[in-house]
Amino acid sequence: MSHTKQTMTDEQRKSVALEYLRALDHGVTSDGGSVMDLLDEHAQVYFPKWGIARGHEEISKLFADIGAPIRQITHHLDDITWVFSGSDVLVAEGTSHGEHEDGPWHADLPAWGGGRWCDVFEIRDWKIQRVFIYLDPDYAGKDTARYRWIEQ
Repeated sequence: MSHTKQTMTDEQRKSVALEYLRALDHGVTSDGGSVMDLLDEHAQVYFPKWGIARGHEEISKLFADIGAPIRQITHHLDDITWVFSGSDVLVAEGTSHGEHEDGPWHADLPAWGGGRWCDVFEIRDWKIQRVFIYLDPDYAGKDTARYRWIEQ
């Protein structure tokens, strides 16, 4: 028996990425499933200061670790800049706001603060194979003493 791969369009890959971001915001997918349902069983997820999680077990730990101090998050889905590569890879650059245990954040408040992010997705066969998340994990902007250009 041969295995076939489904060809996906850029818009279809974008729809999977959007479903993933919505699931992060709401805790479940639009059909009530888990965000893990969107990830291939061998997927990789990178998060700053955590590293690369491989497979569902490690990814679940990563999400539990980084999600524990976040009380609420909203990705600004209508304002995402999408970059398509013509392959399985797409990039989403956006902003967010929310509440962290250390305090609230909102992109551009202050201008140097948290809330800006960039995710690099690899999506194939309707599953996320890889998502590397690039952002400042200091959501509430408390880590300022080490950066001389930030006025205290």
